[in-house]
Amino acid sequence: MTAIVIEDNDYATLWYYPDKKIIHHKFKKFIHGKVFHDFLLIGTTLMRENGATKWLSDDRLNPVLRQDDMTWGDTNWFPQTVDAGWKYWAVVQPKSMIASLNMQKLVSEYEKAGLTAQFFMTPEEALAWLENLP
Repeated sequence: MTAIVIEDNDYATLWYYPDKKIIHHKFKKFIHGKVFHDFLLIGTTLMRENGATKWLSDDRLNPVLRQDDMTWGDTNWFPQTVDAGWKYWAVVQPKSMIASLNMQKLVSEYEKAGLTAQFFMTPEEALAWLENLP
């Protein structure tokens, strides 16, 4: 499976796997505010333009999400991304306990809205799960 690097900066990397229509991000360190928003919206645009339905979030190195970023995600990014076709979410949990609890809350809320989500210990396991979905 070939990965195309779409965005790579000091905070995160975003890949796209065209043969499986998977968006994949990896946070490298704490990311927030406009940089965080713009980065996620690149993935949303990519999803919409390519008919992708799967997203792998490797959040192991992001220690926490700020409350204003969580609110922005709930009210802005999530609805746009679902509208773009998002159906499946594989999450590699943050190492930070607080960030992990926040991510569990987000996943629970997003599942109530119809998203299918699963937690994984490694990006390889997460990618394998997404590859086997329709």
